[in-house]
Amino acid sequence: MKELALRKCNPCVIGTTPLKGGSLKPFTDQLYEGWTVVDEHHLERKYRFKDFKKALAFTNIIGQIAEEEGHHPNIFLTWGEVTLQIWTHKIDGLTESDFILAAKIETEFISHEG
Repeated sequence: MKELALRKCNPCVIGTTPLKGGSLKPFTDQLYEGWTVVDEHHLERKYRFKDFKKALAFTNIIGQIAEEEGHHPNIFLTWGEVTLQIWTHKIDGLTESDFILAAKIETEFISHEG
């Protein structure tokens, strides 16, 4: 389990500066393979499943994690596939909490798939 997954998402306050450039690296280095930082704005990851039912079940798990953390990703569900986009909407960019949420979701995925 990644250390990030053990941490708690913190509420963002207006005026917080989004992570950019070199300040992203310590966090991206801690993510599981498959996560991408897009335009220094958001994290994205696509998960593939054997059918719609498994993709939907994973979507519900993501929803539970998001509610527990008070931090909510954009979730796109299609047959056999779930795509996530994570960023802090309040500042329209990335914060440490986005990486924490990604690590928690990935850890849950591994525990169900592995």
